[in-house]
Amino acid sequence: MSKLLELMRKLGSDAAFAAEYDKDPDGVMQRAGLADDERQAMLDKDYTAIKALTGLKDGQFATNHSIKCYEK
Repeated sequence: MSKLLELMRKLGSDAAFAAEYDKDPDGVMQRAGLADDERQAMLDKDYTAIKALTGLKDGQFATNHSIKCYEK
C-alpha cells in the first residue's frame, strides 16, 4: 500500500492524527514519508493527481475506512 493511501486512511480513522494534520498538514505528510508530489497533491486537494499517485480509480476509493478531505 502506498504511503499516501496509508495516510489518507489514518486521517479518516484517527481523530487525534486528523487534528494534528489540520494544524500542520505538510509537517505530518513529511513525517509520514510522502514524496513531494504526493504532498503537493494533498495540499492542492488535487483529486486527479491523488488517484494517479495511489493507483486508485473512480469507485475504488470506497474502503472499510472513512477517507476525509479537510479544508485549509
